[in-house]
Amino acid sequence: MANFSKSDLISAVASATGQKKGQVEEVISAAFSIIREEAEGGKTVAIHGFGRFSIKERAARLGRNPGTGEPIEIAASRTLSFKPAKSST
Repeated sequence: MANFSKSDLISAVASATGQKKGQVEEVISAAFSIIREEAEGGKTVAIHGFGRFSIKERAARLGRNPGTGEPIEIAASRTLSFKPAKSST
């Protein structure tokens, strides 16, 4: 499966809209930044027909070093999560 990068998205949107790539990059970068900031602020960012972004909390837990089998403490963390919208088909 091939990857579709941010630059691929910028090129596709520029081609579809007739806008310059530089303008499209500014808009996409701003949109991604706003999504990240709002989610980090505790809000769920829902885009109808696309999906929801939110921050997930992961509790600290005990894991194992795969090489030695020794137990290790894995720290609590926060991560940006995305849940796609249900398909209409």
